[in-house]
Amino acid sequence: MALFKIENSTVRKITAKDLDLEKNIQIIFENNLEELLGITFLAHEYSTSFGGRIDSLGIDKDGNPCIIEYKKGQNDNVINQGLSYLYWLLDHRADFEKICSSKNISIEIDWESPRVICIAESYNKFDLDAVNIFTINVELWRYRIYDENILYLEQENFNKIKVPIIHNIIKKNHQNEERPNVQKHYSIEHHTDKSNEEIKSLFSILRENIILIDEEVKEDPKKLYLAYKINGTNFADIIFYKNELRITLNIKSGNINDPNSKTTDFTKPKKGHWGNGDYEVKIDDKKDLDYVMSLIKQSYDLNK
Repeated sequence: MALFKIENSTVRKITAKDLDLEKNIQIIFENNLEELLGITFLAHEYSTSFGGRIDSLGIDKDGNPCIIEYKKGQNDNVINQGLSYLYWLLDHRADFEKICSSKNISIEIDWESPRVICIAESYNKFDLDAVNIFTINVELWRYRIYDENILYLEQENFNKIKVPIIHNIIKKNHQNEERPNVQKHYSIEHHTDKSNEEIKSLFSILRENIILIDEEVKEDPKKLYLAYKINGTNFADIIFYKNELRITLNIKSGNINDPNSKTTDFTKPKKGHWGNGDYEVKIDDKKDLDYVMSLIKQSYDLNK
């Protein structure tokens, strides 16, 4: 993507550049995982028992283990590496739990939705046109460094790719043991089934309004909530109840415009919650849709 800086009425193109060796992309990400991807950093170059090293290991706000691999050279096969480490991690859960304990991570680990994240300046045809064995969610992120120390980061337009599973990562650990169910996928119905017909109708209208904000808005059903994302970042997370919807807004405390005082600030007092951000708004009536949408749009604008 071309970036331009506006100076008065003149624009100047900001040129891309390569990182210095001592300032590589892995270090930048590990020092800023929370800000860039919403992930807590756990370990650098973590050694596995079969000799490989996981570039970065982390855990997200939903308790999902995160394996992050960086493509440093043109021929690096980060997709297969990430999947290989994923299979290793699922067979060595106690090791990951030990790391979390040493880092005082109190959130419950969700082993149903581990994440494999690949970071690269670009991906070639062979990265994307992998053989069709089975589907696993692999997140592909592109980055670019520009002059004036600007980092541009975007997620690929798709969330699922078919990936090749090489022989050494699909073999059984024991003769009569089935391969693990690597990732569990959730549907919208997994959430809407919790609500009555009135709330389902309300959600249908709300959903349409959220999706119409931007063609790049992604809908991502999680275990505990339905996430709406822009550029890979959650801006609204909907939790379903029988008689209402609760929407977590990814806005930091003190930065929301809420003249009708409809939101709850999770930091006052501080308390745990599902979803991302410091605010929650509840809705159970269609008459409040316009106001709730104005709050959601604020979160979208801050996270786009």
